Amino acid sequence: MREPNVIGDWQEYDGDLAGLRVRVHGLECAEPPRGGDDAAEGLTYFRFRVTVENRGTGHVGLHLEDGQLDIRTGPDGESAFLDWRNSKFIEGFDLYPLRRATAVLYAAAPEAQLLQLDIQVQLRADEEWTDRHLWSGGIGVDEELLDPASGTVRESLAGQISAFLHEEAERGAG
Repeated sequence: MREPNVIGDWQEYDGDLAGLRVRVHGLECAEPPRGGDDAAEGLTYFRFRVTVENRGTGHVGLHLEDGQLDIRTGPDGESAFLDWRNSKFIEGFDLYPLRRATAVLYAAAPEAQLLQLDIQVQLRADEEWTDRHLWSGGIGVDEELLDPASGTVRESLAGQISAFLHEEAERGAG
């Protein structure tokens, strides 16, 4: 079973797309620039970025729009509202070597569910669908609670991922 990426991590492609990599990052609470959508009334807005980098030798025709993202929140994995009106997608962009393209996306969900977010992305590169990749994290997670040395029980997915990374870093340093 593949493990999810932590928000901020790069995911590299192989095969025909060797040199292409993608990441979800910059997750934070933020109001959309043109005001919220009526369908998101009572929900808390957040923003994140999807950056694609080309480290290959040729250009790649890149496409990322709302149907290629799936955002799930809370322990039950409920769907978040993706505000396509305020989001900036990547549509038909030729990404040349040593360049990046970034989509800025606005979504909304109940505030209590923002501690656990899963964001799945499936790019279209040169008119072919890539593999789907998943990033996990959360907004407002108290970093002290995630410290494995504190002995606090960490039940959220973000806490489990952070604890795993801390433990791996300690093993690598020791």
